Amino acid sequence: MPQAMCAESSIEIVEQVFSMVDISVSGNVLHVTGAAGQDLYVYNVTGVRVKSFRVDSNDKRYELNLPKGCYIVKVGKVVRKISIR
Repeated sequence: MPQAMCAESSIEIVEQVFSMVDISVSGNVLHVTGAAGQDLYVYNVTGVRVKSFRVDSNDKRYELNLPKGCYIVKVGKVVRKISIR
């Protein structure tokens, strides 16, 4: 004899807060927003770390004083390629 079965649905709502980290460069000045409390690393194209900082506010500027060229910037899980001209 057929039986009717009913399953209870379980919905779990997980709220995630994403901070938008923005990285930009103008000349030799790196501008980082939305990254307070995170580590910032700058690598050259061969993968050697050339600078590192601890970002202490949500709007921060860093004078890089690096030679012209391409670099990789990593802040938390955000990675960007920048060019120093």
